[in-house]
Amino acid sequence: MHRLPRPLHPGAWWLWAAGLAVAASRTTNPLLLLLILAVAAYVVTARRTDAPWARAFRFYLTFGLVVIAIRVILRCIFGGDESPTSHVLARLPEVPLPAWAAGVRIGGRISVEGVLAATYDGLRLATLLCCVGAANTLANPKRALRMLPGALYELGMAVVVAVSAAPQLVESTQRVARAGRLRGGLGRGRRAIRTIVAPVVHDALDRSLALAAAMDSRGYGRRTAVSPTARRTTGALLVAGLIGLCLGSYGLLSASDAPGLALPGTAGGVALCVLGLALGSRRVAHSEYRPDPWLWPEWAVVGSGVAAGALLVVASHLDPAGVVPPVSPLHWPSLPLLAVVGVLIAAAPAVAAPPPSSTPARRTKPEAGASRSPRETELAA
Repeated sequence: MHRLPRPLHPGAWWLWAAGLAVAASRTTNPLLLLLILAVAAYVVTARRTDAPWARAFRFYLTFGLVVIAIRVILRCIFGGDESPTSHVLARLPEVPLPAWAAGVRIGGRISVEGVLAATYDGLRLATLLCCVGAANTLANPKRALRMLPGALYELGMAVVVAVSAAPQLVESTQRVARAGRLRGGLGRGRRAIRTIVAPVVHDALDRSLALAAAMDSRGYGRRTAVSPTARRTTGALLVAGLIGLCLGSYGLLSASDAPGLALPGTAGGVALCVLGLALGSRRVAHSEYRPDPWLWPEWAVVGSGVAAGALLVVASHLDPAGVVPPVSPLHWPSLPLLAVVGVLIAAAPAVAAPPPSSTPARRTKPEAGASRSPRETELAA
């Protein structure tokens, strides 16, 4: 059955990316992380649109490589290896530090195990960034603003502007560079930078002003009368909810140190945040035109991301050495079957999501000798 092109709900893409990010955060296995990157890139390639923000995924990949390089360099400078069984690659001059800086090392031995561990950690962080980049590439940030509760409109506008700034700068840079090449070249060195930076900054300011004017004309941030008590209650609930979420996150990340904080902190934080958002949403009155539908493709996309994260969590308990492989002794990491199945399920949006609507093609001039309708003849005259 042929499906009509339509944009998927932006919340579905962000929830799918959150599931992939949870899966990436549970493993340092480079094979699984590379598989997650391949799945994200495949879905982006299959379901991205022609919008400006849909061209930025490769820049997230490049930034991921920079993150890995920075992580390895910092480990080599500040993480000297003292293990006698490690394989030494090089020795850097060690800087003596005072007694109050005990535990910090600058220089020393650079081992294969240390570089490998830094590469695994950097690859995990790069994968998390690319998961966010995939959601930013596939979801329309301006449409995502409409699904936020009224209490988060100010924060939502700031996030939308911040998230859409990078893709717009990328598009502006490409357009300016293309125009410069058509005019005979951009030059080299500082001259090329000057000819690109000034038009890009000017275009970014124009777009920011246009976005701010459009939001203001549509009533974003309009508030109704609210008592000081309700305002203080909303703020207190949100702050308490964020504290609960922080405690729950700490319990999840360090289950051995605080095993009783994970579930109560997370559940209590979510409940308080939901209550605070419900109270704060009464301050903003807004209308919604043509809301995005939530149909079975959205459920399929969200389900695939949730399944990937859940299966990686289960696999980390069933086979911890396969999901988080040790670097000493040196060995080739294995591939846990359950984790691989979970990551592959996350590729379902490439088929389950509806095809994106493409930009309509421009009408070309009729060929010589081709007949034109009377109306076209009249318009041409």
